[in-house]
Amino acid sequence: MAMRSRGALLSLLIFLSVFVLNTVQVQGNPNYRDALAKSILFFQGQRSGRLPAGAAQQMTWRSNSGLSDGLQAHVDLTGGYYDAGDNVKFNFPMAFTTTMLSWGTLEYGKRMGPQLSDARAAIRWATDYLLKCARVTPGRLYVGVGDPNVDHKCWERPEDMDTVRSVYSVSQSNPGSDVAGETAAALAAASMVFRKVDPKYSKLLLSTAKEVMQFAMRYQGSYSDSLGSAVCPFYCSYSGYKDELLWGAAWLLRATNDVYYFNFLKSLGASDSTDIFSWDNKFAGAYVLLSRRALLGNDNNFEPFRQEAEQFMCRIFPNSPYSSTQYTQGGLMYKLPGSNLQYVTSITFLLTTYSKYMAARKQTFNCGSLVVTPRALKILAKQQVDYILGVNPLKMSYMVGYGPYFPKRIHHRGSSLPSKASHPQNMGCDGGFQPFFYSANPNPNILFGAIVGGPNQNDGFPDDRSDYSHSEPATYINGAIVGPLAYFAGSYKS
Repeated sequence: MAMRSRGALLSLLIFLSVFVLNTVQVQGNPNYRDALAKSILFFQGQRSGRLPAGAAQQMTWRSNSGLSDGLQAHVDLTGGYYDAGDNVKFNFPMAFTTTMLSWGTLEYGKRMGPQLSDARAAIRWATDYLLKCARVTPGRLYVGVGDPNVDHKCWERPEDMDTVRSVYSVSQSNPGSDVAGETAAALAAASMVFRKVDPKYSKLLLSTAKEVMQFAMRYQGSYSDSLGSAVCPFYCSYSGYKDELLWGAAWLLRATNDVYYFNFLKSLGASDSTDIFSWDNKFAGAYVLLSRRALLGNDNNFEPFRQEAEQFMCRIFPNSPYSSTQYTQGGLMYKLPGSNLQYVTSITFLLTTYSKYMAARKQTFNCGSLVVTPRALKILAKQQVDYILGVNPLKMSYMVGYGPYFPKRIHHRGSSLPSKASHPQNMGCDGGFQPFFYSANPNPNILFGAIVGGPNQNDGFPDDRSDYSHSEPATYINGAIVGPLAYFAGSYKS
């Protein structure tokens, strides 16, 4: 790299340090190891299907649910995860969650310690289901179970579901390159997680990923157009499907090293600028993933992706001349009012991961005259993680069950309603609204590790069950933070 301005570099580090210290009083480091364990435990509370016995299911207030899923299409689609506080299985965000959990395990598995096996179990609960969706009917990819428009009118436990369990799929005549590309990414990433510990399962994941990616490439189109109100406005593919084609091909390239996927990536190009990363928009994630080959592999073919990754970082940095990202007075990255922490956790994953790649080669990059170092990325990422864990103006942890002060009234059906053990009678569609949903009492069941949508732009949080934009947890919020938590758990002693 060219010589950089020492003054600009010093200014950046001073700015970040002051930025952190001026927002809240920092007292030591959060217990990242405890937060890591709980962030993975959360997924047990989201499980659909027949639950395992004993220690493999520590969320004991949950029971079997969705055991007839797929029956409408005469197939077995049991398993997988409910996406958030409802009882619907949306494969688009579920697959993204799986990809991020897998990426986090690949990058930071050596820092996970005893949580590594739990992370693998969380991934496998999803991939077992995704394999069914991809393999059970040739030429068809199942992409969801449960009618969201009906489900969202009810407040009932997943164990009591009496709503129609509609089955949705994409095919040659009704394409879905976005959901197929993400499913391929999830299966390919997971195949590397299991490559050494379960080679047979890994090969099945990878062979299925190749088939699903081929389907995404050959029959191009958006699943939002094919399925309409079954997925919109809930999980519309607002960014289109090019990002999933790029993302899926990037993961297949990493898993196979097959030049076929590189050629496809070249045909897509690296020209889609972005300042966000989420279950919908994957461009930034693909750029960081592909930049790994430029940074760690010294492969100039991937320089365009590296440049895009660095431009993305310049749009995130608070004092970059190209920044398009707002920050609250408390120092939290603020992208959008609806479930903002989903963007914070996903972008933070990219910050820690790109920092890791840069540090391995002692690299820096410029945002105009500003020199960005691996340490600067790490400081910003740590600030975001610490804020979520309670280093904020309210001193509230936005992870349920972590720290002394956390959300008690989360927008989550299973958590807010009595368990089957304490209330064995069935609750119908409307049975949970009175007296539970509208109650000011804390939820009876603690969904340990769940990260909610988070505070508003003024660092405020009402802890109101009906305020789903701020109080609802989601699998993809947690799926993205597991990696950064493992990174910091291995970097700092609590």
